[in-house]
Parts: sequence; C-alpha cells; structure tokens
Amino acid sequence: MHSPELMAGAENLLVRCGGLTAGGQLLVICEDAANGYYDAEITGAIIDCARQNRINTAVQTVPFDPMGPLVPEDLKTAMKTADRTLFLSRTGDQIRFDAGMTDVRPIMSYALDAGMLSSGFGRANYSGFVKLKNAVNALLANAGRIHVTCPLGTDFSGPGAAFPRTGAADVSVTRFPMSVFAPVPAQGFSGVLVQDGFLVGTGSKFYDPYGCDLREPLAIRFEDNLLTGFNGHPMDVHCAQMHYEKVGQMFDLDPLTMHSWHAGIHPGCAYTTPAQSNFERWSGSAFGNPRLLHFHTCGHYAPGEISLNVLDPTIRVDGVAIWDAGVLRADLLPSGAEILDQYPCIKSVFDSPAQQVGQSANGRLSAS
Repeated sequence: MHSPELMAGAENLLVRCGGLTAGGQLLVICEDAANGYYDAEITGAIIDCARQNRINTAVQTVPFDPMGPLVPEDLKTAMKTADRTLFLSRTGDQIRFDAGMTDVRPIMSYALDAGMLSSGFGRANYSGFVKLKNAVNALLANAGRIHVTCPLGTDFSGPGAAFPRTGAADVSVTRFPMSVFAPVPAQGFSGVLVQDGFLVGTGSKFYDPYGCDLREPLAIRFEDNLLTGFNGHPMDVHCAQMHYEKVGQMFDLDPLTMHSWHAGIHPGCAYTTPAQSNFERWSGSAFGNPRLLHFHTCGHYAPGEISLNVLDPTIRVDGVAIWDAGVLRADLLPSGAEILDQYPCIKSVFDSPAQQVGQSANGRLSAS
C-alpha cells in the first residue's frame, strides 16, 4: 500500500503534467534501482497509480550510458506509439535539449524517490507551477536590467533576457515537477560569480571525476559568453583551470564558455543529504529550489558540461528583488499573487519553503 500523499504526487505527474486519461498509453523508461539514483518505490507507486486510473502502462528498464545515449530505434518506435513516455532514468535528462525528442512527448521526473514525490515538491499543482514559470519568463524578457548578487560576493548584471525569437526556448522534454525558468542567455551579462565548495557536471554526460573540490570560495569572472578568469586560493585556481581544460579536451569543445543561467522556482524542492555524498544525484535534482542558481558552462550549448552553482542568490529585476537571498517572492511576479490564491497547495510550499538543498554541516555548499 502506498501513502495517500505518494499517490497524490503520482497523479499530479500523470494527469496534470502528462495529461493522461483512462485508455491512454504510458511507457515508463526506468534506470536500474541498483544504480542508486532512483528508488524502486517511486516506480511502483507511479505504475500503480496509472493502473488505478486505467492508463495502459508498459515498463522498460534501459541501461544507463554515462556518455549520453543514442536512443535505439526500437525504443524510439515504442516511445512514438505511447501517448507519453516517462523517464525515471538519467537518460531523459541527457536528451532534454534534443529537438528530435519533441514529437514523442517525453517527461523527465526530477522527483527521484518516493519521499520527493509525496512531498510538496511532487504534490503541488503542476499546472500552477507552469503558470509561475511563464510569469518569470515574461518578467525577465521584458526587463531593462537584471542584477544578481549573493552573500559570498557574486555580482553580475545584464539586460532583459534575450530569449530566442521563437520564445523562451527551453527543453524538448517535459520537466516534472516544473522547477526552473527558461535558461537566460549569457550574452550581454558580465561580472563575477562566486562558486563555493566544488565544480560539478550538468547531467549531460557523466565523466570522471564528475566534481572538482575547492578549498575556498572561487571567484569566476565572465563577460558575455566567455569565462575570463579565476581568483581565489592558488590550488583552487589551478584545479579549476585543469578541470575545465580536461573536460574541454574530453569532449572536443571550448571549455571557457558561458552559455546561460537560471534559478529554481519550486520551494518544495529539498535535497536532504550533503551534495558531496553523491554529486551526480545532487546536480540532477536540487537545482529546482530557489536557494540555488546555476550556470551552464564549458560548451556553446545548454546545459554545457560544467555547472557553476550559487547559494542564496538575490535577483533584482529593474531594481526589485524578485529573489531575495534565496527566497522567491512569487507575489511580485506578473499575476503571481493571483496564482498563489488560485492554488493553495502552491502557496503552502511558498509559506514553508524547504531549506535543505545539499549544504554541508557548515551550511555551505562545501565539499567536506
């Protein structure tokens, strides 16, 4: 038996996010639970919920390829036959910017276990969070100036978000829960970001080492699409330079590139263990909390191959702190107050936001 909260999260995923109804066809792509990324309980709960709603469900366990999959033709065929394909696998994250996936309507779950799905992260109304995301996109696109700071010294700014002319281009995979706005192109932005604790991968490819430990906060300067310098402890500067060079050589790309950035919008997103205990899992889930803002670097594409992460950002849009030290003021967004009134379950997670986002005992994103 699954808890009512867990089943409510599963229904939010399948019905509100997936749009599935009785008679619909669902394909669930799973990663082996032995990998330690997704637990088995979340898979069982979603399948049981689908069947209770008379949704026809097939399940396939697909081997995980750390370097990114070439989706087999038989799997593509199965995905095209289904109404929706749900990835409980990092494979879904690796293909999230693949435009060829749009027609098969895949969903990627960033709720990694039963606890996350049954919490406010999984249960808060998906449709309402899509409205919040669209409100953020509109605010940033129409801004005159965006200015970002953090307690450790991050300080960069630029114009309104220059989203592609086709709109606030995002991913070809539906995210569940909806927990970030569209990536803001770095062009036009400049300044410094301060990375604490570690450099880490982006979920595009899983290379070794996936993280690079830092002794002290590292200041990273950038201008437009280029990282222009590192300042900090000499060993940290050396390690960062070597890590970027190694990853660039590994994938034959220009390493010192800054593609885009965005922050979390879902206060229900919690990551309750220190990031360093599992960098791969942390980087694939915790980013949805408003306490975190991250950059896509090391590659002229999203998400790049190295993620830079800022804890407790303040994001001022035309002088107004929409994010205030990691707290998203949803009521200040266009129609934000109305959305909170319309969806009490969303207002609830904003009233009691999750505070754990992978910090160590010292309260910072340290590597030890």
